[in-house]
Amino acid sequence: MTTTDSTTETGPVDDERPRQRRHRHKDTERGFSRGFRLIATAAGILLLLVLAAVALFLLVRGWAALTASDAEMQARGGLPSGFTSLAQYVAPLVFGTLLAALLALVIATPVAVGIALFVSHYAPRRLAGAVGFVIDLLAAIPSVVFGLWGVQTLGPVIAPVWKWVAGALNLIPGLTVAYTPTGRALATTSVVLAIMILPIITAVSREVFKQTPRLHEEAALALGATRWEVVRTAVLPFGRSGVISAAMLGLGRALGETMAVLMILSPGLSMSFQIFGAGQHTTIAANIAANFPEASGLAVNTLIATGLALFVITLAVNMAARAIVARRKDFSGAN
Repeated sequence: MTTTDSTTETGPVDDERPRQRRHRHKDTERGFSRGFRLIATAAGILLLLVLAAVALFLLVRGWAALTASDAEMQARGGLPSGFTSLAQYVAPLVFGTLLAALLALVIATPVAVGIALFVSHYAPRRLAGAVGFVIDLLAAIPSVVFGLWGVQTLGPVIAPVWKWVAGALNLIPGLTVAYTPTGRALATTSVVLAIMILPIITAVSREVFKQTPRLHEEAALALGATRWEVVRTAVLPFGRSGVISAAMLGLGRALGETMAVLMILSPGLSMSFQIFGAGQHTTIAANIAANFPEASGLAVNTLIATGLALFVITLAVNMAARAIVARRKDFSGAN
């Protein structure tokens, strides 16, 4: 009788232990979830604070140049000869920056999408891994190496190509296209920038294409579609928003690139489309790197003001990319 009573008494206790462990496990999960949410929120707030600090620094340090008169800018602002105001000085810098980045984007995006499709849907697994590794390795090469390669190797090799293109364009009546035999032109710089942003666009596009629902591809194959038709009707519509995001990331990298542009491009301050000639264009980042070591006083504020212009351009590009992605996500096939 005693044994039976003890067994009966210990039974409910044993039944309570798993329940208590489950409750403790749920409490632990809630604690981790709450902690992760706090860390993620703090990281987001910190990012916004850093961005605001950068914008505030550029605005405060560039305010002297933004509010200076044209006479002060000509006397102490470090403006090149022939320039009378800050707006006149910034305009060709913005033009050169946008032109170089857009040319690089036009060159790199089709190539990157083609490589991403080849790696994700065409190549055998081993070959796809090797190609993906080589493309990702391009992102690890320092920009100064790209600059050295561009000015020492690519420039002399590609200069005859630019000469031929310029000669062909000069056959058009009323059109005069200049070129430089050294290859140190905006066209060469754009090719190097395209190679530099290629890994970013390729990596993001590849991962997006791999996320295409398998059922979509199998349904297209079941209807008799070829592999290209599967890519065209299922993969590309699904990954359109991802490709746009990847292109905007690459554009942001091209807008801010400094050393490669500084080493390759023969600088100039003109707003022209003579991309094969020397001494025509420069970018904001390359101009700051070239002139900042010798600048002083108001000239420093002038360069920081041009940096503020680059910050605004980059911010506008990212906001436009977010708007495009948000508008097209309902038609991407992701839903």
